[in-house]
Amino acid sequence: MTEHYIAWWNVENLFDRVNSPTRPAWLQKKLQSELKGWTAAVLNKKCSQLAQVINAMNDGNGPDILGVCEVESEAVLQKLVGKLTIAGRDYGVKHHDTSDARGIDVAFIYDRNVFEAGDLFDRVILKRNATRDLVQVNFKSVGSGNDLILIGNHWPSRLGGRFESEPYRILAAETLSYWLDRIPEKMGFEAPVIVMGDFNDDAFDRSVTDYALAVRDKSKVASKRSKKPYLYNLSWGLYGEDRGTHYYNHWGVLDQIMVNRPLVRTDAKFRLIDGSFDTFAPDFIFKNKKPRRFSRPAKKDFDEEGYSDHLPVVVKVKET
Repeated sequence: MTEHYIAWWNVENLFDRVNSPTRPAWLQKKLQSELKGWTAAVLNKKCSQLAQVINAMNDGNGPDILGVCEVESEAVLQKLVGKLTIAGRDYGVKHHDTSDARGIDVAFIYDRNVFEAGDLFDRVILKRNATRDLVQVNFKSVGSGNDLILIGNHWPSRLGGRFESEPYRILAAETLSYWLDRIPEKMGFEAPVIVMGDFNDDAFDRSVTDYALAVRDKSKVASKRSKKPYLYNLSWGLYGEDRGTHYYNHWGVLDQIMVNRPLVRTDAKFRLIDGSFDTFAPDFIFKNKKPRRFSRPAKKDFDEEGYSDHLPVVVKVKET
């Protein structure tokens, strides 16, 4: 039996340098003022800071798979991977360019000694303009050949107001739920799926509960009687303890991990390890009891000893 350590992290604005030669002209114009002072040296420091956190995960053994969002490109993500110094790991990248107005993407970093990355599927969530995609990658265990499907999410932000923007997150949730209905048709009803992301809503918001069908009742997910694609939302344990994954005036749990029915059954090839979900929150990642942001040189809160305004979330699964 093998344990796998799987994590998610919004790494907060991992952009290439301000005048990157690979950035499209329309995006260069849009980001010019936002990225003022974002030099190659600043990018290098940002990657080093993020790598410090990733290197420390899993008791210093690093993650088997890490989903990330707010990365500009595969090239900049490879710069981050180049900073990882975990013995025995051979990290690859599975990335997809989105049509987001700020050019930020969802991607996966994975250990090629442990998993092979197969097909990638994406779906743009439209407002008046395109926003971040849902990104699905079909991984396969190197040791056994077992399939493990991961879906990375970065749902539309609350810009313009939480409730005014809610319909766009509901649209993302409906899209996710549709995918979860279709996956068994292609991959079989025993296909294990881990859904992770920055949902820009809490676990109790209706986009998550009513439309993504992510619930806190494990037995409801495990029951074969239901034909709906319920997800078991692991994130409820973070409430009521003055903690969360993102701090803006108060703690919120915007970053969540959810699993489908096969992962909560006792006879599945991949099974959730109960109680393994948590934030990854070493002391050095905090400042004044909040996640220490790196931010950007153009902002007053720029701190090159910071990391991200979000905490990573992690879960462990065991493979038979």
